[in-house]
Amino acid sequence: MSDWQGGDVFRRSPALSGKEDLSMGEDKKANKKRKRIVARQPVQMIVSREYVPMNFQRPSFQNMIKDIENGLINCVITKDLSRLGRNYLDCGLYLEVFFPENNVRYIAVNDDVDTLNKSAMDITPFRNILNEMYSADVSVKIKSAYRARFQQGKFMGTYAPYGYIKDPADHNHLLIDDKVAHVVREIFDLALAGNGIAKIRKHINKQHVLCPAAYAAEQGAAGYERYFEDNEENRYIWSENSVRGILRCPVYAGNLAGYKRIAANMKSKKRPSKLPEEWEVIPDTHEGIVTQEEFDTVQQLMTSRRREQNAGGFENIFAGVIKCADCGYALRAMNANRRKRPDVIDCVQYSCNNYARYGNVMCTAHSIEARDLFNAVLADINRFADMAVNDERAVRAIEKRLTETDQSKAKAMEKEQKKLNKRLAELDRLFSSLYEDKVMERITERNFEMMSGKYQKEQLEIEARLREVTETLNESYEKSQGIRDFLSLIRNYQGLKELDATVVNALIDKIFVSEREKSADGTVRQEIKIYYKFIGFVGELHITPTKRWTALPAKHCTVCGVEYVPGSAISKYCPICAKKMQREKSNESRRRSRTRDRQVCIELSAKNDRLKKTMRSDTSINPIKSRHSAFQ
Repeated sequence: MSDWQGGDVFRRSPALSGKEDLSMGEDKKANKKRKRIVARQPVQMIVSREYVPMNFQRPSFQNMIKDIENGLINCVITKDLSRLGRNYLDCGLYLEVFFPENNVRYIAVNDDVDTLNKSAMDITPFRNILNEMYSADVSVKIKSAYRARFQQGKFMGTYAPYGYIKDPADHNHLLIDDKVAHVVREIFDLALAGNGIAKIRKHINKQHVLCPAAYAAEQGAAGYERYFEDNEENRYIWSENSVRGILRCPVYAGNLAGYKRIAANMKSKKRPSKLPEEWEVIPDTHEGIVTQEEFDTVQQLMTSRRREQNAGGFENIFAGVIKCADCGYALRAMNANRRKRPDVIDCVQYSCNNYARYGNVMCTAHSIEARDLFNAVLADINRFADMAVNDERAVRAIEKRLTETDQSKAKAMEKEQKKLNKRLAELDRLFSSLYEDKVMERITERNFEMMSGKYQKEQLEIEARLREVTETLNESYEKSQGIRDFLSLIRNYQGLKELDATVVNALIDKIFVSEREKSADGTVRQEIKIYYKFIGFVGELHITPTKRWTALPAKHCTVCGVEYVPGSAISKYCPICAKKMQREKSNESRRRSRTRDRQVCIELSAKNDRLKKTMRSDTSINPIKSRHSAFQ
C-alpha cells in the first residue's frame, strides 16, 4: 500500500462554536474506518469554524489547498461529501479537476466515495447536487423567518440608526436617542427650507458635531474606529452621503425600511443597491423624529433637479416646483444682464429650460418675470388663507366644486360595491351547493365542470371590478380628507408678507406657466396654474406681465435735458434725441468708411505705379535677355 500524507477535514457548525460539536464526535467514531483506509495518521487536522459550507474561502481549507500545491498532502479525508462543501460547481471542480491534476486521493467515509474507485464516483455529482439543495432549502427557510419578523415591524439590525437606540426591553424596537435627535431634526428643517445637501453638510460641519460613524464608535459599536486612527478631526467631518442617507431613510418618519440590497441567490455575494422607491417599508413601527408629510416633502425636493441660487445671488424659492405648461420642463431662473435694478428679483425672469436648450423647435420661451410670479403666488395664498379663516360659505363652495363629481360618483360606486359583494356571496353558496350535488351524484362530472368554470370566470371578473371600485372609493375619501387638511394648514399663513422656500414647499406641489397671449385690444395676459398639496388644482390665475422698463426711475436726456423713462439702465438720451444720435452716428460711420475706402484706393494706385517703374528699369538694363524671354 502506498503511503498517504493526509489532510483530515472537519467543518464545525457556527451554531455550535465554543460547544461540543456532535459531528466531531461522529467523526471520532469514524476514526477506525479512516485508519483502515490510510496507512498513516493525517499530517494535519483541518478544522473550519464559523464558516458556512457554501464558502470555499475558509482559511483552513485554503491552507490545505496551498499544502496540496506544495506537495505536502496527497490524500484528503472527510466524514462525508457535505464536509468538503455544499457548492455543487466548486465541489465538482475540486473532485474532477483539481485533485486529479495534483495526484490527490479524496475519501468521503460515510458516503463510500473514493477517487480510486471510479465506479463509486459516478453517483458523486448527484450527491453534490443534493447537498447544495439542502443549503438552498435552509437558506429559503431562514429568509422566510427574517421576512416574517420584518413584516411584523421588528428591527433586526445589529446597531440602531443614527438618532435612535434599541429599546432595552425589546431589542427589536427603536426609541429616539435624545442626544442626537435634534441633529436629525435640524437636517430635515434645513432641507425643508430649500437647502441642498452640500449646504446642509457645511452647516453641520461648522457646528462640530460627531458624524454618525464616530458617534456609533463612541457608543461601543465595532468596526468604526479604523476610520479615525490617522486623523481625529475626521470624527467631526460629515460627508454628503451621510446627510443624503438620513434624508432618504424612512426610519426617521417612524417607518421600518428593509430589503435595500438583495443578493441574486445564496451563491452570490454581490448585493446591488435598490432605488429608494423600491425599498420595502413597514409603516408606523416606532416614533418618528419627523412627520410623514415632512419626510414626503423632502423626498420630492430631493428628486427635483434644483439650483437654489444663481450666479447673481438670486434665491430661487420655486426651484423644482415651477414647470412649463406645454412641454412639462422646468423653468429656469435667468438673469437679464442689462437690467440694473436695486432689487435682484427685478433682474430675473423665468424661462422654459427646453426652449433655452433647443430653441423654438422644441418649445417657446414661456417667460415670466420673477416679481410677477412672486406677487401672484403670494396673493393667491393670502386669498385662500383669508377664505379659510373668514369665509365659511366660500370654503363650502370650493369643497362642493372639488368633490361634487366625486361624491355623486362615490355614491354610485358604493351601491355597485354592495351589489358586487352580494353577488360574490351568492357565488360562494352556489359553489357549495354545486359541490354537494356532485358528491351526491345529482349532476354529472361534465355538468359540474361546465358550471364551475362559468362561476369561476364570473368570480374573477367580479373580484377584478371590486378592486377597481375599492381603489376609486379610497381615492375619493382621501381627496375629501385632503381638502380638510389643506384648509387647516393654510389658515396658519393668513397675512403672509414674504414668500420663502419653506412656505412654497409646504403648500404647493407644482406651478404651471403658460405662454403669453395677446388679445385683440393689444393687452397681454398670461395664465398660471397652481397645484396645491392635498387638493391639487383649484383655479387658474391670469396676470398682466410687467414690462421690463417700468421698474426703472425717470432720467434726464444728456442732450436736450428732457425727463424720460429709460428702457435700460445704460440709456442716456430721450427717444427723440436717441434717433438723432443714431442718425449722426450712422452718418459718421459712413463718412469714416468712405475715407477708409479712399485711402485704400490711393495706396493701391501708388503700389501699381511703383511696380511699373521697376519693370521698366529691368527692361532697360537687359534688353537682349528681355527679347529672348519674350521669344520663349
